[in-house]
Amino acid sequence: MKPAEQSAAARKICALAPIVPVIVVKDLAHAVPLAQALVKGGLPALEVTLRTPCALDAIRAMADVEGGVVGAGTLITPADVKAAKAAGAKFGVSPGATDTLVKACEDEGLPLLPGAVTASEVMALLEKGYDMLKFFPAATSGGAAAIKAIGGPLPQVTFCPTGGISLSNANDYLSLKNVACAGGSWVAPDQLVQAGDWVGIEALAREAAALPR
Repeated sequence: MKPAEQSAAARKICALAPIVPVIVVKDLAHAVPLAQALVKGGLPALEVTLRTPCALDAIRAMADVEGGVVGAGTLITPADVKAAKAAGAKFGVSPGATDTLVKACEDEGLPLLPGAVTASEVMALLEKGYDMLKFFPAATSGGAAAIKAIGGPLPQVTFCPTGGISLSNANDYLSLKNVACAGGSWVAPDQLVQAGDWVGIEALAREAAALPR
């Protein structure tokens, strides 16, 4: 998959809803009901971070949830990419971008949302053909003001900011013309997940899905 195709596919996924839930699955039994609650609440694109032993199994289980588009977050190595694709991930998200990781996603045909925060990082990815990027970590890298500033000289690049995004500040990002969506973990808080409060999570998802952009 060519870089332009990668970004086009990632852009379509980012257009599904204003928020992409950033999910940490600690118990495999939570995977399907969590995905169902988020999708039912209006957030179909799900980023499952590869930070727990059962993450790949969670992706495999969530891949069958009707209406959901499950991706793998925290992609670091080519091995991560291959494992995520084999598990059924439809897209990948990385905190940054290396030549090795980018090539692995292209070779595997896994649409990638690569991370960047500086003008040089954005330009390097744009030079490769990527114009839909993750801005991470958003809050500690200048926040919405930084993304708006980058949009001046680089208007052709669109972002999905992640890191420090919450319901209270999401509009600061979503109101920017170079932001397609934002990644957030607040829609699937660990306390509610561990309690199995799927109704509560669906309510949070519905609230996030209604955010203007």
